[in-house]
Amino acid sequence: MKWLLFSLSLLLTTSALAQTDRYVFDTDEQAVRFEELTKELRCPKCQNQNIADSDAIVAKDLRERVVELVKEGNTKDEVIDYMIDRYGYFVHYDPPVTPATLVLWVLPVLIVIVGFGFIVIRQRKASVKQTWSNQDEVLLNKLIEQNKRQEQN
Repeated sequence: MKWLLFSLSLLLTTSALAQTDRYVFDTDEQAVRFEELTKELRCPKCQNQNIADSDAIVAKDLRERVVELVKEGNTKDEVIDYMIDRYGYFVHYDPPVTPATLVLWVLPVLIVIVGFGFIVIRQRKASVKQTWSNQDEVLLNKLIEQNKRQEQN
């Protein structure tokens, strides 16, 4: 029985020994730069996931390329520029302000302002008091009388 429990526990704990991506760097600064970059670069295949957390093959390739670039002595900005040149602005979580990205930031604000303005104008028009004239009173009484006659018939 002990042998069975030992074998079973050995079998179940081997998954904890699964190999993870461990990279060896020359300095601690390179390791820190690698960690920052992998958290700041987005996986091109995954939906809103950085390359540090992604299990996609392309993310693994990107991590390995980041390791190479960091070991070559490239700065953080140089690595980011390299990735943007190859994969576009999508690969970086903090894209620069361009006319295309400016539209994405300004358009929602404009929509909210226009919507708010529309609501204010509608409220002001609705709050204008309408006067009740004698003609309106006579017309209302006629309609009430007609309605009563129709109900009686």
